[in-house]
Formats: sequence, C-alpha cells, structure tokens
Amino acid sequence: MTQAHSSQTSQNVTFEQLGLIPELLARLTELEYVTPTLVQTGTIAAVLEGKDVLAGAITGSGKTAAFALPLIQRLLSKQSTSVKGNQIGTLVLVPTRELAQQVADSFKSYAKLIKPRVKVEAVFGGVSANTQMLALRGGADVLVATPGRLLDLMSNNAVKLGQVTSLVLDEADRMLSLGFEEELTEILAKLPKQKQTLLFSATFPEEVKILTDKLLSSPVEVQLQSEEESTLTQQVYTVNRNRKTALLAHLINENDWRQVLVFASAKNTCNRLEQKLEKAGIAAQVFHSDKAQGARTRVLEGFKNGEVRVLIATDIAARGIDIEKLPVVINYELPRSPADYMHRIGRSGRAGEAGLALSLISHDEYHHFKVIEKKNKFRLEREQVVGFEASEEAPLDCPSREIKPMAAPEGMGKKKRKKMPKVNADLWAKKS
Repeated sequence: MTQAHSSQTSQNVTFEQLGLIPELLARLTELEYVTPTLVQTGTIAAVLEGKDVLAGAITGSGKTAAFALPLIQRLLSKQSTSVKGNQIGTLVLVPTRELAQQVADSFKSYAKLIKPRVKVEAVFGGVSANTQMLALRGGADVLVATPGRLLDLMSNNAVKLGQVTSLVLDEADRMLSLGFEEELTEILAKLPKQKQTLLFSATFPEEVKILTDKLLSSPVEVQLQSEEESTLTQQVYTVNRNRKTALLAHLINENDWRQVLVFASAKNTCNRLEQKLEKAGIAAQVFHSDKAQGARTRVLEGFKNGEVRVLIATDIAARGIDIEKLPVVINYELPRSPADYMHRIGRSGRAGEAGLALSLISHDEYHHFKVIEKKNKFRLEREQVVGFEASEEAPLDCPSREIKPMAAPEGMGKKKRKKMPKVNADLWAKKS
C-alpha cells in the first residue's frame, strides 16, 4: 500500500501538518505513505473540521485515504467507537462489491493502531445476507455498502441509519450510471438531516450535479485536475474484426506483458476470448457478474499476485479495483459510454506510475471511437501492426456492411394522417 511521490502529490505539505493524530501518523509511516496527494491535502483538514466536501477525484488520486483517515479520527473525537444496537456511525456508499471490500479493508488498515478498535463492516450482494446480519449485531462504527444490499438489510431491521453522523458517496457518477438513483433516494430519506456529507466523483454529469445540490451544504470543493503531464500513454490500433484475437495474443507475447487487463463489452465475449487465449498458451481468466463473489475474489487475487497473466473483464471491473502498477489495459471492444472509456483506462498509469492503454478497433467501431474522442476531448492517431493491417474497406462479414432497415416514409403514421385534410368531408356530413 505504498504511496509514492507523483505528479499528484503535494510536495510542501506533510501529514503532520494536516492535523492527524499520532496513531494515524504512525500507521501511515508503517504503510510508507510519505507525502499526501492533492486530494488528501484538500480534503483531510476540511473533514476534520466537520465540513461537507465535494471532490473531483480521479483514479489513483488517493481519495480513500482522503476520507477514511479524518473520519476515523472524528469517530474517536465523538467517542462513538461503541455504537449500540444495530446503529451506524459512518456510512460509505459505493457502486460495486469489489470497491466495498477494498474500502472496508482500507479503513481497517488505517485504524490498526487505534484503541479501542474501530468496528468496520462491508455489506454487498453475491454472498449470504445472514452472515452480514450477524456481523452487524451491535452496530458498526463504519459501514461500507452497496445500495441494493443495504436496502435489503434495512428491510430486515438488520441495520438502522438514525445515528449516522457522516455519509460518503464514493464513485457517485458510477452509482448513478449503474441505475442506483431510486435506491439512493430511498436510503438518503432514512438518514438524519444533520450530518456531514462527502461526495467523490471522477466525472460530473448533470445527475451528479443535481445530487450534489440536494445533499451538500456549502461544501469545500476539491477539483483534482492535475496540470502535470499524464503518465498514461494511449494508443489505438485498427484491425479487421476477425483478426482481433490474433492481434491481442501477438501484442501480449511480443511485448512479454506479464499483467494485462482486457475489457470486452459482453460476458460471452469474455468467455470465448479466454478459451482462445488459453489455446494460444496465454494464461487468462474472466471477471464478470456470472461468477460468484468468492470466485471473483480469487481470480482478482490471482491476477494481482501474478498467477493470472491476463484478466478479461466487463465494465463491472472498470471502477474501484486497485491494482498497483498495472502496466497495460486493452480495450478489446469499446464501451458504450464515452465516460466508461476513461474509467477503463484509468486502471493503468495510477499515482504517477507509467501506464499504457490500447484500443483495438475494427471498421464497425471507427465512428464510435470518434464519439469517444469528441466527448473526452482528445484525438489519437490510428496505428497498425505489421501483419495485422486493417483493410481499406470493411470485410463482407463486418457488421458495418449489414443493410439497415429503411425507416417508414414521412407522413405514413397515424398522427400524420389525422392532420391531413379530409377528402369529401362535406358529402359524408350530409344527411340522407
């Protein structure tokens, strides 16, 4: 969990100057955290003062420590480390199971030297709710939850939110893009009106701005937009669709990449790609929602420790998974949303580490990649790999060559006919 110096660190500020207590400072020393990042510098002092915070935190910015460290300290100052019943002190809402476990583990790690012990629990779908209910007996100082599972537990009276003093919305844009708006509304209605609220988001679409206006009161704004040169290199290769897999295997072997995260848009594609790479002698595993939570955890651990060379994932893995020094991310297929493109490639080049993001696009994806470029305000040169060059015209089996059905001619609809003047209406209106 080393936090290295990077373009996103604040070189003139120390953790001591941010007002953290000796136990937390000692733990940061053990974890080899040397210099706070920009989001940590802008957030920690504000949280300690009890202020609301709105942070535009990009991937790898150190945002988990930015809210976890001061919230642990505030729990101690309020003497709320002995929450009674099934009440919660601090609630952290996240979009995915993996992020829930990761954030909870971070809280536990940072609070390791704190006495009395800070009770931290994580609840999410895909595993037994009964086990989580038992863990929540006696309440928790910190609860990290996905919205759906939290509502399930609330409906069974396993947890109550009436004593929550601090609320964190982590990856707020991702929660809304995954369709959690109704769940969030229901949860927020159960929370006390007087509480501290921290909202972290990589992007700020309109729905996030609406949520921000509703929840935050005079927040301290921490917009983390680094002006330093990015450590992530992006490239795009054009290739015929039927040669994509061969090109992927060629790139992995030619560059001797030992840890590659590959994104595909469908679970079936992930499964087929895994089989093809295995036949090519490349150790690969899939990571998507069809896998049970335990299996996903084991696959992810295998990828992190180097047992799995290639992890093939759907967008469920695009946010919240912390893999230190991940060298390469490859878009085997493009995401539907231009925002998801940025979330995907954000897995590499984190915290100042060098990273590479490749996109393999075929003729039917040319237009969509232009949309991604326009929305994210960048432009990449189209490149080709010798032996895998894309043909000038789309092959006959390419989806872009399919004949699309023609729309009905204008004026044929029922509404249009109603507006047309009635023929011989005066004759039909006469009485016989």
